[in-house]
Amino acid sequence: MGLTGIQIYKLLPQTNCKDCGEPTCLAFAMKLAAGKAELAKCPFVSEEAKGKLAEASAPPIRDVVLGQGADAHKVGGEIVKYRHEKTFVNPTGIAVALSNANPGAVDQELKWLNETGFERVGLILKPSYAFLWDEKKDHASFLDLVKKAAAGTEKGLIVASESFDTLKAAAEALKGKKFAVHAATVATADAFVQLAKDTGCAVVAKGDTLDELAAIGEKFVAAGLKEVLLDTGWKGLRDTLSANIAIRRAALDKKVRAVGFPTIAFPCAMTQDKTLQAAYAALLIDKYAGVVVLGSLDPAVTLPLLVNRLNIYTDPQRPMTMDQKIYEIGAPGPKSPVIITTNFALTYFVVSAEVEGSRVPTWLLIMDTEGMSVLTAWSAGKFVADAMAPFVKKIGIADKIAHQKIIIPGYVAQLSGEFQEELGEGWEVIIGPREAADIPKFLKAYAAKAA
Repeated sequence: MGLTGIQIYKLLPQTNCKDCGEPTCLAFAMKLAAGKAELAKCPFVSEEAKGKLAEASAPPIRDVVLGQGADAHKVGGEIVKYRHEKTFVNPTGIAVALSNANPGAVDQELKWLNETGFERVGLILKPSYAFLWDEKKDHASFLDLVKKAAAGTEKGLIVASESFDTLKAAAEALKGKKFAVHAATVATADAFVQLAKDTGCAVVAKGDTLDELAAIGEKFVAAGLKEVLLDTGWKGLRDTLSANIAIRRAALDKKVRAVGFPTIAFPCAMTQDKTLQAAYAALLIDKYAGVVVLGSLDPAVTLPLLVNRLNIYTDPQRPMTMDQKIYEIGAPGPKSPVIITTNFALTYFVVSAEVEGSRVPTWLLIMDTEGMSVLTAWSAGKFVADAMAPFVKKIGIADKIAHQKIIIPGYVAQLSGEFQEELGEGWEVIIGPREAADIPKFLKAYAAKAA
């Protein structure tokens, strides 16, 4: 059982410095006890106290990291049931199932695993893991598959076999990498504990009931294992969703450490239809799978899943933003037009895409409006003349251009006079189009006139 808030408070420095973001050490201690804060946020806690508080301050659902370097992907670490309470933090890992019964598909799927990536609002969305399955129950061919995958990708690997000896050999081949072995049962839990300690691997616990999973989890917790995944069995969608929800509630509401780990689910075992697999995976990402395993990483399947995952794991209380700065689109020069807009990420990417489409080199000034869109920021007093003018002067655009013209969004045309006055003598404020789709035509006409 974790420490109470008062017990944690006694181990904190009690300086009330507020560096952790809380008004007092007691408030911080209460959040630690509730699993809603991280001990690392306290800069003054002693090493002795860290040791005592480590378990108490660990998230109710543990982290698991698989993969190497830039391809490492973390799942788990969640502290809320509903994203509006705070946010979900570690996106579901999307994996592909590779089998020694179908070696012909391995090269293409590894290629997709390594190379698939979609850019969206400044982020690169990509799949995470390969699930290597000893479907043939053949030791030699499975080890060949494991070695091929290990040589072919730095992404996380999860190796699965019904033979413990085969798993042990696979784990030895992967030693030094961040991988997982599937799957420990109540009968084999002790052997998997030793395997994890010998090779440093994460372990997948598999049980047909929550009681079975809890029994395995208790053994892992007692042995000090921290990187564990829970497999609720290769069931249908309804049963898997129910199990995911029950595990999440037990871990968060009742603080049951034995099931406080991310889950792994298998849409690939629920249906052979790739489109239906994607639909099942989308639901499992929503509720609350740490890893989903697909039969293929065909980009037509993974793109909508990755976008769905991005939406679920974006903080609903904080809009996506761009850095406040000057963005150069198309190598602009001294005579190039200057556009100003807000730092709402969607605004930036829509506007920048249309500017690129115009093929008119342009300076794009992105002003910090706390992630608000143009009209919202104007209404909130963030994108108004007496804020915009100091920004333009401070950002240094005047040193880059040989004119004093600046284009504002058409939706805030009423700012033009005041903005020009605030900028000072010599500046000209030009009212741009209301809709982003009209930017290319506008810029081409602007460039032709300037020439």
